[in-house]
Amino acid sequence: MRVSGCSYILLFCMLPFIGIAQEKGGNEKDQGHYNQSKFRQMYDEFSTPNMFRTASGAPGPAYYQQQADYKIDVTLDDRNAKLYGEETITYTNNSPESLEFLWLQLDQNVRSKDSKSPLRNGTTVPMYDSPKNFVKDYMTAPFDGGFNIEYVRDSKGNPLPHVVNQTMMRVDIPQPLKSKEQVSISIKWWYNIPDHTISRARSGYEYFPEDGNRAYVMAQFFPRMAVYSDVEGWQNHQFWGNGEFALPFGNYEVNITVPADHILDGTGTLQNRKEVFSKEMMQRYELAKKSFDKPVLIVTQQEAEAAEKSFSNKTKTWKLKAENVRDFAFASSRKFIWDMQAVKMGNSSVMAVSLYPKEGNPLWGDYSTRVVAYTLKSYSSHTFEYPYPKAVSVHAKNQGMEYPMICWNHGRPNEDGSYSDQVKFGMISVIIHEVGHNFFPMIVNSDERQWGWMDEGLNSFMQYMTEQEFGKNYPEVIEPLKRYPSRRGDPYKIVPYMAGDQSTMAPIMSNPENVHYLGSNAYGKPATALNILRETVMGRELFDYAFKTYAKRWEFKHPTPEDFFRTMEDASAVDLDWYWRGWFYTTDYVDIGIKDVKKYYVSNTPNKRMKEYLAERNLKETNLKPLVYLEEAESMDAATSAMGKSPEESSTTLKEYMMDHLTAEERAKALNPKYFYEVTFNKPGGLPMPLIVEYTYADGSKENMTYPPEIWRLNDKEYKRVLTTQKKLVGIQIDPKAETADIDVSNNSWPKKEVESDFELFKEGLKGN
Repeated sequence: MRVSGCSYILLFCMLPFIGIAQEKGGNEKDQGHYNQSKFRQMYDEFSTPNMFRTASGAPGPAYYQQQADYKIDVTLDDRNAKLYGEETITYTNNSPESLEFLWLQLDQNVRSKDSKSPLRNGTTVPMYDSPKNFVKDYMTAPFDGGFNIEYVRDSKGNPLPHVVNQTMMRVDIPQPLKSKEQVSISIKWWYNIPDHTISRARSGYEYFPEDGNRAYVMAQFFPRMAVYSDVEGWQNHQFWGNGEFALPFGNYEVNITVPADHILDGTGTLQNRKEVFSKEMMQRYELAKKSFDKPVLIVTQQEAEAAEKSFSNKTKTWKLKAENVRDFAFASSRKFIWDMQAVKMGNSSVMAVSLYPKEGNPLWGDYSTRVVAYTLKSYSSHTFEYPYPKAVSVHAKNQGMEYPMICWNHGRPNEDGSYSDQVKFGMISVIIHEVGHNFFPMIVNSDERQWGWMDEGLNSFMQYMTEQEFGKNYPEVIEPLKRYPSRRGDPYKIVPYMAGDQSTMAPIMSNPENVHYLGSNAYGKPATALNILRETVMGRELFDYAFKTYAKRWEFKHPTPEDFFRTMEDASAVDLDWYWRGWFYTTDYVDIGIKDVKKYYVSNTPNKRMKEYLAERNLKETNLKPLVYLEEAESMDAATSAMGKSPEESSTTLKEYMMDHLTAEERAKALNPKYFYEVTFNKPGGLPMPLIVEYTYADGSKENMTYPPEIWRLNDKEYKRVLTTQKKLVGIQIDPKAETADIDVSNNSWPKKEVESDFELFKEGLKGN
């Protein structure tokens, strides 16, 4: 097949009139306006490169980031569900500016009695309500949450003035903190721990009425330094609930005092293992460090069930130390079963760990730690080698939340231990996702509060790749499916969202608080966009190299969206401004179709268009030099005798030209297309995309062609293409593998055919590549 605007160059390049040649080859003039906007460079949208962040997307020579080191002592009051803490923060100002004050995050204040967060969204009277929701919404007093700050002091113990503004606290230091200087402040606080199963908190406890125990997943439990950067100074946006966190890196020494019968794990390396472990636990731990193929139980289910029955009045202090992390979290309960498995990571090993109550078994014992181990390997292969000593997955009802080295994950079987595939795959997926957050944003430390997609979207994309790899490597886990049933990432799955009501849409480049559908906007759409970018636009080799370059450039640093966009182009030599603009800065959708297909045959006599051209100019056919014509076959029956012949058979003019100007060898090599078609593709949707076409011929053969997105650069509405082929064309299909998230496939085929239902597309998707 030859597909070209002038593929049969011998036919059209003999034309003596410049105007005719332009009409033939330049469909931009005939069919629409020039489309410069979507393909222009994004100078207006991007920040100006500087010494902090370069035009290549890499950190500049003047790049800096602040450091916040913590020494924390906390006590968990299990009987009253309270947490008490004291901390000393040593803050290093690496910026070139002097700082007049410090900003800290008090995220627990989102649950204080006077929080404004519940007021930000309107409420209406429902048609009906469940008794549970009615009591919760109308008959329950607000939870008395939030930090109770007892003091803020300097390094000498003197009180420091401070002002709490909702979820942020400004600390006024006695004198400006100059560049390269340090300051230390101490804070004492306490707060009531929420039941996260009621309030949907990101941390808190779950209460088990059967045995009277609580399982704690504790985060945002201490006042934390806000980020100060070259991008916007202090990131002191309020925490309303959706936009997550922006935090500086630092070193942590954390002592956590809990009931003596609790099992605890958290961010960092345990410093006093022999003090808090029994002899049996120590022996099992040593075995786990050498077990690379399966988890080793550190605390068995039998032991956990025995611990549930007694409540120790004594305490233990678990001492953890972490270096170069942006946050700290821990989990604690006497209900926890604990298993570990070593994971080979370069020349060292990492511990994959799971904590879960008996309510999580058998599902958690079968899968959790194995999935943690696989996730670390998969993500490392696409980014950088996982640098931390462990990754912990903690079972928590309805949870999915991430912190350095530890995360909370849902997935609970029925009381009899049975579970559905939906529960199983939901648990595997959330573990992959939350463990994956160690890479984005715990290490590639983007600003979650401002750009939710930079961690959720990138991580959901990585999750999709890991899920698909997991399914291929563990087919027994996904049987009888042919591929892992990923919730997000496949292009066709984002179609319902992108085809939705535009009045409720927001671009990906929106603050998480300002979108209607956060899951689709910050998770699904960017994950799909990156998947299409990898598979269809750039190709895996170019994409993977550029993506890994971004990850390595910004490992343990604070990237912005522009740093990602620029790096992807810098490392691939693919101009993607049109892609970023369409997918990330607008709410446009993909819709490309087939508008028309015309058939032509070669003729010696002037065709209809030529006759019209001559008539408009009062010219006669005798004024023309010998030419070759393509006549539209308006009636295929009438043109049957002309079509299917070689051009030389149909045109003596062409035959004479070839005899006079080409050697016998050149004539033998010349293409002799017998069929000529002009296909008009149109683009009702706003997003430019590659045009993926499958051509089917009368003999049953197929040929595939991908036209670059630049076909839309001069005409955003239509694109014409002339096909010359030896075989009769009987069918055309756009996007045959559903790679582009086209929202309307009813215009994707010629001749037009019935559209597959969403269920049929789902079944096709599960069949896999």
